[in-house]
Amino acid sequence: MEIFYLVILGIVQGLTEFLPISSSGHLVLLSEWFGISDSLFVSILLHLATFFSIVVVLRKEVFYLIRHPFSKETIRLAIATIPTCILALILMPLIDQSFEGAFLPFCFLISAVLLMVTDLASKRKENFPVQSQLTNKNAIIMGIGQGLAIFPGISRSGTTICAGILSGAPKEECAKFSFLMSLPIILLSMAMEIYKIVAKDYVISVNVVGVILSFVIAFLVGIFAIKVMLRLTQKASFRYFAFYLIVISVWAFCI
Repeated sequence: MEIFYLVILGIVQGLTEFLPISSSGHLVLLSEWFGISDSLFVSILLHLATFFSIVVVLRKEVFYLIRHPFSKETIRLAIATIPTCILALILMPLIDQSFEGAFLPFCFLISAVLLMVTDLASKRKENFPVQSQLTNKNAIIMGIGQGLAIFPGISRSGTTICAGILSGAPKEECAKFSFLMSLPIILLSMAMEIYKIVAKDYVISVNVVGVILSFVIAFLVGIFAIKVMLRLTQKASFRYFAFYLIVISVWAFCI
């Protein structure tokens, strides 16, 4: 894989993993438009890069969870992960078909509608009560949203943040918890990809310089995207992402 393509993959992975526009959906589009696709090995490294992006930005929260494995915050994270895993297993038969782009335009549109609804609802404060803190109920709802977001085009970060806000959780906590929720899921997906490499005697052939550059870019861009989302979530300002997804949905439908 050429360095130019690896750089593009790094930028796309870093930005779209955390902005509410679906990283998997954009990777499918890249594959269809330009014939760019990441190998399993590259996919593992890019997931690892975004994993480290979260750890760096939310290092205080991550280290607290590690030091207090039985705290209510850690338990809440486990509570959110359970429905995600259950839904992923149930929907597994549809995943391969979805990565072929069959549902892509509709999934982008679903993300756009969800972002727009959240943007409008959160501004009607008199009809939209907000709790003082994120609860286990919010965690379950966000976990369900994360499970449904396994389809390319449905943004994981967008779905979980919107699910949290619409369920009444404080906006400033939704984004942080959404990113923390992704940590066990990233680790699980990496474990599955590593298993595929081992089970199929996968031959790793990559451009070393390009892969390192792609990793660094995904890591740095991921840090930037996380900070942007933490700020935007406080205002629930998602309409421009919604407009972008509508355009991408139409484009995906036409190709």
